[in-house]
Amino acid sequence: MKGGHLPQFLKSLFLIVTALLPIVNPLGNAPIFLALTGDSPPGARLGLAWRIARYSLFLLLGSLIVGTYVLDFFGVSLPIVQIGGGLIVLSAGWTMLKHEDDRRGVAPQDAMQKAFYPLTLPLTVGPGSISVAITLGANAPHAGGSRLILALTAALIGSLIVALTVFLSYAFADRLAALLGPTAMNVIVRLSSFLLTCVGLQIMWNGLSTLLHMV
Repeated sequence: MKGGHLPQFLKSLFLIVTALLPIVNPLGNAPIFLALTGDSPPGARLGLAWRIARYSLFLLLGSLIVGTYVLDFFGVSLPIVQIGGGLIVLSAGWTMLKHEDDRRGVAPQDAMQKAFYPLTLPLTVGPGSISVAITLGANAPHAGGSRLILALTAALIGSLIVALTVFLSYAFADRLAALLGPTAMNVIVRLSSFLLTCVGLQIMWNGLSTLLHMV
């Protein structure tokens, strides 16, 4: 990597990580992950965390690199993605908010079947994260040569960093719960569910307001 390209690479990498990590919010989602996996054994939860991190990597990387082209191919605009995805996030948050406080959980095989939906999409990598990733990818250099290679490398490393943070947060969610205690965890889960509902509503409004300005 040439010296002149290093600052641009680091800038792109920093932008990707700082833009995506607060929206993905693995640490904030860890109590929700723990509540949904219930009494699954630690080994099964560790495997589930690894699978979610892997799916998150593919989603983020795909959105960064080809997200714009996929939307163009199907004729879907970004505001429509925000409205539809916001509805899913709103529904997930509302369901958890109304869920009675039990910790029966689900069987490990059932949890694995839910690794992609809803544990990865939309609870971990939701429409907000996908929208930001697509926007970042659209603004990255698309011309051939070294600038394109640097942009792809920054997208890969940035997605890996976010996915690794997801894995660590989910894998050690039970230790966080043991440290805080059941009452505090229940409060955090309820607050997180309420915030998830609000985030879904906000994402819907972002898409709707964009469409209204286009009319």
